[in-house]
Amino acid sequence: MMPPVILETRSLMRTFGAVVAANDLNVTIKQGEIVGVIGGNGAGKTTFINMVTGYLPPSSGEILFEAHSVVGMAPREITRRGMARSFQVAQLFPQLSVVENVMIALVAAQGKRPAIWSPMYTGERHAQALDILDEFSVKQFAYLPVSSVPQGVRKLVDIAMALVSRPRLLLLDEPTSGVSSEEKIELMDTVMRAVKKQSLTVLFVEHDMDIVTRYVSRILAFYSGEIIADGSAHKVMNDTRVQELVTGRHLNSDTTEVTR
Repeated sequence: MMPPVILETRSLMRTFGAVVAANDLNVTIKQGEIVGVIGGNGAGKTTFINMVTGYLPPSSGEILFEAHSVVGMAPREITRRGMARSFQVAQLFPQLSVVENVMIALVAAQGKRPAIWSPMYTGERHAQALDILDEFSVKQFAYLPVSSVPQGVRKLVDIAMALVSRPRLLLLDEPTSGVSSEEKIELMDTVMRAVKKQSLTVLFVEHDMDIVTRYVSRILAFYSGEIIADGSAHKVMNDTRVQELVTGRHLNSDTTEVTR
């Protein structure tokens, strides 16, 4: 039995005046897929993610999440329906501690607003936040201000906060940007363990091709607002147009192909 479609876009477009940032994007993502989104700066990757998650309205076209349109919905409403995201620059409260940031995410996921008569801090919520940080191997940073922790830790905390609502689809915008090459694989291993534990579908934008081919089952290659290739990592990374326009890799008889 084929897995159900969790996300579909139909003829999705976004223009900024005369500039076409996304042109006729037709994408189908099935439940359980790990999909990488690649392309140079200005290729349309983040525009696509922003439209899907409600941060940018499309100029035309449809966005279906679990067969229901989400066009026109606010990001918070889309999150409540089961789609979550992280950002290229972690969206955290730098003056607060790491554990306080996670507790805020827990309050938001529960649909509540902290108030004088309903404090954010409870023993149960604090313990839950510590468990989440432990799952992401950053519990040792729990009581430090976010502004003082390494970039990789901030990334993990941002992703952990996205997962507290127990989404079914997770979108990651450059999860390893700003992270040292030595830390990237450890960071992604941590994220993928959590993803597998929750049986999530993942769509992630990434510039590091080694990271992409290591973790994904499928790649969407963007160029100039269009998808120029869609398929397995092997197929897309060895596509002539992708090599020329996206990765800059030109294969010849002496070059080892990407086999995954």
